[in-house]
Amino acid sequence: MTGALDLLLTASLWAAVLRIATPLIFGTLGALLCERAGVLNLGIEGIMTFGAMIGWLAVYQGADLWTGLLAAGLAGALFGLLHAWLTVPLGLSQHVSGLGITLFASSLSYYLYRLLVVVGESPPTIQPFRPLPIPGLSTIPFLGEVLFDQAAPTYLALATVAVLSYVLARTPLGLAIRMTGENPHAVEAQGLNPIRLRTGAVVAGSALMGVGGAFLTTVAFNSFFPYMVQGRGWICIALVVFSSWRPGKALLGALLFALFDAYQLRLQNAVPGVPYQLFLMAPYLLSILALVLVSRRARVPEALMAPYRRGER
Repeated sequence: MTGALDLLLTASLWAAVLRIATPLIFGTLGALLCERAGVLNLGIEGIMTFGAMIGWLAVYQGADLWTGLLAAGLAGALFGLLHAWLTVPLGLSQHVSGLGITLFASSLSYYLYRLLVVVGESPPTIQPFRPLPIPGLSTIPFLGEVLFDQAAPTYLALATVAVLSYVLARTPLGLAIRMTGENPHAVEAQGLNPIRLRTGAVVAGSALMGVGGAFLTTVAFNSFFPYMVQGRGWICIALVVFSSWRPGKALLGALLFALFDAYQLRLQNAVPGVPYQLFLMAPYLLSILALVLVSRRARVPEALMAPYRRGER
């Protein structure tokens, strides 16, 4: 038991927590942005999968790593545009559209990978992002290894939290997006176009989801394989509720789930004799418990999943 508790005091554990949380941060922020504008995006699992494949494929074909992330973001934006077109001007079911996009994007990912990549006995690999120590800060005991010796996309994820928090809370654009998710007809009365606002939010949010998926293939791993997203998209949807649609709390939720995940991996070695399946279940069970406790007080955007039609009240 002492050894299990000592694990919580190791810098390597908390550094792993931040790495594991990074794709969840991107995905949760993307889903949060969509829902703040009133659109539920259940296409996130497929978008992250497609982003993972496109980001990896771009680098495998000779592009640099940042171009791979950009390609993943653009791919996510295209699926976001499709989802927005189906759900915003056409007013189709956001549930059906999102699940359809998840199935389509996932299947397309596997098809293109098999079509364009020659797979031998082992999957082809790329050179992923390496840790980027920040001079002067990475040498700080404990905190240096945890916060300042990460890969560049992790720093980008943390910066995105700060930027999105500021935009939503302090800018006219953020106010318009939030009001579109609460009362799009009030936004229309102010001379703004709720359809464009919702569409833009869904496209931007889906781009973040694509980048989150690409993190898996350009940082966490160095190859693409089917089902590598492993339900992270659905976890992101839950974390949006956990965060009460606030970027800062979304970051905390992603770190909490990542802590459960990183800790169970180490507990498998620290507590021998216990079936490993119990450890694999633990992050999801604890996340469900935290979600139940927090979501009872969550305030859902009033116009979430409500189709907007110009001129109607």
